[in-house]
Amino acid sequence: MSAPSVIETQALSKVYGPQRALDGVDLKVAPGAIGLLGPNGAGKSTLMKCLLQLQPITSGSAKLLGREVGREGREIRKRVGYTPEQDCHIPGMVGCEYVTYCAQLCGLPFAVARQRAHEMLDFVGMGQERYRKIDTYSTGMKQRLKLAQAIVHDPEIVFLDEPTNGLDPKGQTQILELVHSLWQTYGITVVLSSHLLNDVDRLCEQIIIIARGRVLVHDTLENLKARNRRSAEVVIDGRYQELQAACASRQWACEPLPNGHVKIAHQCASLNPLLALLHERKLAPLEIIPSPNALEETFVRALELSHANP
Repeated sequence: MSAPSVIETQALSKVYGPQRALDGVDLKVAPGAIGLLGPNGAGKSTLMKCLLQLQPITSGSAKLLGREVGREGREIRKRVGYTPEQDCHIPGMVGCEYVTYCAQLCGLPFAVARQRAHEMLDFVGMGQERYRKIDTYSTGMKQRLKLAQAIVHDPEIVFLDEPTNGLDPKGQTQILELVHSLWQTYGITVVLSSHLLNDVDRLCEQIIIIARGRVLVHDTLENLKARNRRSAEVVIDGRYQELQAACASRQWACEPLPNGHVKIAHQCASLNPLLALLHERKLAPLEIIPSPNALEETFVRALELSHANP
């Protein structure tokens, strides 16, 4: 039996004057780690804001966690977390006070809210900084604080709008590991809106690609990779010339990459012919990465299609 949808929309549209920010969006999204992809201005943030009732829907309908958006706002808000792209703190407040206040807004009594706030600040890796004013925080600390306030009331689904913006590589990795654990460890559905394909590829099981307010792709990452399983990256120990000759015998394109891997365009539905060739030539690979750029290729094709059919 399939899990019930956490998000459902029918012909969902949002219009700002002459601009259609969302144009007839139809979705049925199962629980999990969901990547929401699209270029700037595609409609990603607008979709989230409409689902969260931060923007009124122009036409169509939507349900979040089985409840109708626009009619059951209070019940929905109790069960949903959100980190906006922009800073959302209250000037002059210290970190732990702010997260406690957010928990109280979600209906938790003060004592419980304060305890939960400190638990969540521990979870996101904030130490004594929690007792400082948020105005003094670095970008990384503000992103951690936003995540803490989004999950302080133990939501069933959390929307994260560009949660790694402005972070250095180490900070990005730390935030992504925290986000990954929300679904994998705690079963909280995550909707990650990003323009960074690597972030989505690392974390998400489902992919939604939006451009010009329309959904161009909605599928599992596994299915997308299966459709693009025509190339692979091979890591081999110093026998590139032999590998190149083996690929030439099959008329497969073969090129070294800056990361030391070798990209092979084997043009086959599975890796079996490539594995057979490597075995035949006694080339033992250290690693084989199937369809490494499947998400990027799907994303580019979807955008090209949207521009061809405005």
